[in-house]
Amino acid sequence: MNSGYYEEDYKRVADRVGPTVFLPGSNVEIVREPSRHPEGTRPPKHVLFDFDGTLSLIREGWPDVMVPMMVEILQATGTAESPAELHDLAFEFVMQLNGKQTIYQMIRLAEEVRKRGGTPEEPIRYKKRYHDRLMERITGRREALRSGKVAPEEMLVPCSLPMLGELRRRGADLYVASGTDQQYVVDEARLLGLDHYFGTKIYGAPDDHTTYSKAMVIERILRENEVEGTSLLGFGDGYVEIQNVKSVGGTAVAVASDEAGRSGKPDPWKRDRLIGVGADLVIPDYRHWRQLTAYLWNETDEPA
Repeated sequence: MNSGYYEEDYKRVADRVGPTVFLPGSNVEIVREPSRHPEGTRPPKHVLFDFDGTLSLIREGWPDVMVPMMVEILQATGTAESPAELHDLAFEFVMQLNGKQTIYQMIRLAEEVRKRGGTPEEPIRYKKRYHDRLMERITGRREALRSGKVAPEEMLVPCSLPMLGELRRRGADLYVASGTDQQYVVDEARLLGLDHYFGTKIYGAPDDHTTYSKAMVIERILRENEVEGTSLLGFGDGYVEIQNVKSVGGTAVAVASDEAGRSGKPDPWKRDRLIGVGADLVIPDYRHWRQLTAYLWNETDEPA
């Protein structure tokens, strides 16, 4: 892997999208036909998942931790801006950068502190402060999973396990690439029983953000397996993984998950954002995994 990689900011590439269609009897929305191999239809061989919001719901509500922390830090610069104004500012750039490694949001925070005449801490220190506060919020969830008081299914995007089981049954190799720190991703994947499906192919962010990216994980998958990007299928609720999968010619499924409500309806903001960066399909969760996998493996009629 090359060092010095800087994840790209969000770039909308699909300003206008024609009428979309749904697979019959499902919530699977087809935005555009998936990528196909030039020599003919071939099923996906390698499937990449983002983690938080795409599979895991352990960290649901994380903006309610990150944004108030940033407001406190920005207020300490002595700025004349009101707490409400700072909240709006922080929320906007936090969500704009959502999908990138957490450190990028802290880099932006440091820039905003400097703009206001303050002396920022190193972004890694802000990141640690955020993680400490987030752990206070989610420790109960983690312990409930660890003790068995809560079943993994209650902390997963609905029907994640049947979907993963079906992908494995079809012979696909599964990978996780997350912007969350490696140690947390591995631990939380184990608590959710996801290690059974992914094994050691769970990748998270190190302290040195320049040595890791989701694009690097994709590059490694394609290189080590000597396959083309058309064999790659990606699932994510952040723009980075959708953008990266599309950049190599793969098929990208936007998981516009309603994390708090698990309603089976897509989150409108996620849906629009992920379609804008090139997603081929949109789902709110995996409850219609049978229809989805049959379509991706080209075993169904055209959508209605």
